[in-house]
Amino acid sequence: MQILAGIYKGRKIRSSSSQAIRPCSSRVKKSLFDILEGRIDFDGVAVLDLFAGFGSLGFEALSRGAGSVCFIDQHVDALKALKATSLQLGVQDRVKIVNSDVSAFLGRATGAFGLVFCDPPYSWQDYDMLIEKIVGGGLLAEDGFLLIEHSTHIDFKHSPYYSFQRDYGMTRVTFF
Repeated sequence: MQILAGIYKGRKIRSSSSQAIRPCSSRVKKSLFDILEGRIDFDGVAVLDLFAGFGSLGFEALSRGAGSVCFIDQHVDALKALKATSLQLGVQDRVKIVNSDVSAFLGRATGAFGLVFCDPPYSWQDYDMLIEKIVGGGLLAEDGFLLIEHSTHIDFKHSPYYSFQRDYGMTRVTFF
């Protein structure tokens, strides 16, 4: 896994052999950032990376100019990898790593993020809660984007916050 563009282009993102963590594929990540490039100014934007895993999306955003990234995960291998990558890139002053269950974090989080990545396990049951707490709860800046990666079996066109979606095989990313 590596960073695709920006000032850290080509730099490796630490990972582990853990099967409990499903990283975003390079193909999906490239497509997402191609879409975002035309819709968001990364310069200085605050990013929230929920279910961060190894932080592929958050570190890519930093490389493209994001001001800060807050990574949320509770898996020990993910937390170690996030810390190692932030040290390796020298961005620990722009990174916050929170060891927390995402639902618990969302119950106490404050602030507005211009970009929120959310990649829960495909077995996740309560997407509507995630969307409501992030968008309806004020964590997403007024002109910001929430991206949720999920199975193509799930459709969010009914959500009042829905913008559009893209499919990549069995993976769907919905933009809010």
